Amino acid sequence: MQSYIFWTLLLVVLGLASAGIAVFLRAYLNGTSPSSVLFRQKGERRLEVVDHASIDSRRKLLLIRRDGVEHLVMTGGPVDVVIETGITPPAAPPQAEIAPPRDRAGFRRPPMFARGSQPPPESDSGPQF
Repeated sequence: MQSYIFWTLLLVVLGLASAGIAVFLRAYLNGTSPSSVLFRQKGERRLEVVDHASIDSRRKLLLIRRDGVEHLVMTGGPVDVVIETGITPPAAPPQAEIAPPRDRAGFRRPPMFARGSQPPPESDSGPQF
């Protein structure tokens, strides 16, 4: 009976190890990090708290944006109250003032064994230090 338990546990450990190796190998060949294989980014959020202010020790004023429309809500009292609804957010600043988005993924190595991929062209500028 004990040999069945041993072999079952050994099979489970080998299965988990092979799954871990597969995740790391896939990430290595795609040129991404293993965490990006396991944890994908969620879609765009529809609801967010834009701003909040404390009125007193119990009550707060919240500015909430839902689907591009803002709502002013007071919470914490005996009843939560919607003060104003349908507020349009201020216009976006001109494009010259907006900084370009930063790449959150960081450095991404090109895939090693991708189909139809060519190695990057090498520059003739010599070694760079």
